[in-house]
Amino acid sequence: MAQLTVNNQPMEFRLEPDTPLLWALRDAANLTGTKYGCGSGECGACTVIIDGQAMPSCTLSLGEAEGRSVTTIEGLSPDRSHPVQQALVSEQAIQCGFCTPGLVMTAAALLARNANPTDADIAAAVTNICRCGTYPRITQAIQRAGRILRGEERGVPLSAPQTATTPGL
Repeated sequence: MAQLTVNNQPMEFRLEPDTPLLWALRDAANLTGTKYGCGSGECGACTVIIDGQAMPSCTLSLGEAEGRSVTTIEGLSPDRSHPVQQALVSEQAIQCGFCTPGLVMTAAALLARNANPTDADIAAAVTNICRCGTYPRITQAIQRAGRILRGEERGVPLSAPQTATTPGL
């Protein structure tokens, strides 16, 4: 049994300690924004923020996450108001969207440390793989998000995610 804080809520997982954090989040906590990509921590699709650091959740076990604070895309900004989310939309840096949650989490962790990153800072920190190849726009979006965080620019409000409801359930 592992206890950790997920999206500012204490959680207890009754899973084997060697279970990848990714599967605990997706299957046990129903936080499906974190995606499975390569399974080896290289692509970045499963990136979450753990104690302030962007980390791949597919290579970190539940036991290793014990006692730590984990933020998923759902906890970063439930209403999509985070500057990274706004800037990615404004810069049209999202295509298929599969890698987007991991990119958002990686960029958010970078901007929390450095709200005025250079292109080199972004290239060093954001190693996520995007099959759609929107890298120049991703860089522009991260720079724009930094300007929003620094108060130099206003973000564009995005609509909150829609949830499916089934009458009678």
